[in-house]
Amino acid sequence: MTDTTALPVRPASFDELTALIGKELGPTDWHDVTQERVNAFADATGDHQWIHVDPERAAASPLGSTIAHGLYYGYNKVRFPAPVPVGSRIRMRATIQSAEQVAGGIQVTMSQVVEREGSDKPVVVSESVARVVEAG
Repeated sequence: MTDTTALPVRPASFDELTALIGKELGPTDWHDVTQERVNAFADATGDHQWIHVDPERAAASPLGSTIAHGLYYGYNKVRFPAPVPVGSRIRMRATIQSAEQVAGGIQVTMSQVVEREGSDKPVVVSESVARVVEAG
C-alpha cells in the first residue's frame, strides 16, 4: 500500500495492517445526518423518543432541534464475543456506570451485555454514551 491514509483502506496482510498502527485513516466523506435518517434509525431500533423524531417539540427544548440518537454514534467500546444465529433469543442487561450534567441535559455512560439463550458466552459487550434531555 502506498497511501495509508486514503480511504477505503484494505490491508491485504498482517504486515500491511500493523504498518497502519498509530496512523490516522481518513477522513471519510461527510455523512449527512438528516431527519429522514434519524427517523429510519428510530424505526430500526424502536427508539422514538421525542427529542429524535418530533421537530416541533424538540425546537422548544434547550437543544433547539431534534438530535441523532446516541446509538447512532455513541460508543466508547463494543465487542462481539460470539455470533447470533438466526432464530436465537437474546436479551440485554444494562448497568449505568456514570451520569453527569452537561449543557442541555445529562450524559450517561452505560455498560451493556447482550446474552443469547442457551449460551454461556455473551454476544455483545459494550459501553455506550448517550445524552438525555430532561423533560421541561
